[in-house]
Amino acid sequence: MNLALWIGAALLAAVALAGGTTKTFMPQEKLAAAPGGGWTAHVSPVFLRTLGVLELLAAAGLILPAVLDIAPALVPVTAVCWILLMIGAMITHGRLGEARFVVLNVVYLVLAVFIAWGRFGPETFTG
Repeated sequence: MNLALWIGAALLAAVALAGGTTKTFMPQEKLAAAPGGGWTAHVSPVFLRTLGVLELLAAAGLILPAVLDIAPALVPVTAVCWILLMIGAMITHGRLGEARFVVLNVVYLVLAVFIAWGRFGPETFTG
């Protein structure tokens, strides 16, 4: 179970790192033209960059607290924050009729639920 949680956290961290990097550093016009990125044309650059930075922090929060053994309880807290972020992403993509991205966000949400459940429950870092 512990190994599955580590693998899940690593996968989700990779997703967060990729998404955060593109939202933080890629020009907004290029993001808006990418598949699934149409929503970025309707938000302010500050919102987009802030969301990117939050995703970068999520990538770090899913891995570093446990690896460094500094406040490892932040791992499941980060997973809960990711759940909230995915709910917003599902709503956004749903409004634009992008069903395949809604499904992808559901997969990320389920993975985050697994991590939160596992790290708050049976495989906590404090036990």
